[in-house]
Amino acid sequence: MTDEAGRDQEAVSKFVESFAAQLVEAGMQRMAARVFAALLSSDAGVMTSAELGEQLRISPAAVSGAVRYLAQTHMVSREREPGSRRERYRVHGDQWYEALTNREAVIKRWEGALREGVSSLGADTPAGRRMAETLAFFEFVEGEVSAMMERWRVHRQQLFGE
Repeated sequence: MTDEAGRDQEAVSKFVESFAAQLVEAGMQRMAARVFAALLSSDAGVMTSAELGEQLRISPAAVSGAVRYLAQTHMVSREREPGSRRERYRVHGDQWYEALTNREAVIKRWEGALREGVSSLGADTPAGRRMAETLAFFEFVEGEVSAMMERWRVHRQQLFGE
């Protein structure tokens, strides 16, 4: 069976499940991974809860929980259908950028906690040195991610002109 774009729906479904399995292996929740893969593989990048439930054969509650997780991690956004109370869920082309940018805030919080740990444990103790090394690692990662994201913005502009 093919869809309106002429794609084999079974092949698309296999891709969604395969990609979702990869996301689960990397630590994402199973339903969230399936919903994300379905949105990512849709031409519009937008689906309603009913459409997601039908495609993935999952309950509205499963869709709701998955979307809540994906929205919190900035992987999808919610929007109202014009003239309706129904919500639809959108995946953006820059979702990976947004997700990584969101992680920068988490890293900053970890750095603050680690600084406090170094201070509390004493920088000259074995635990304090271990904490200081962990802090140095996250400070390094933060700088690298920031520089990488700037390079990505330039590269994306060259590739897609957006």
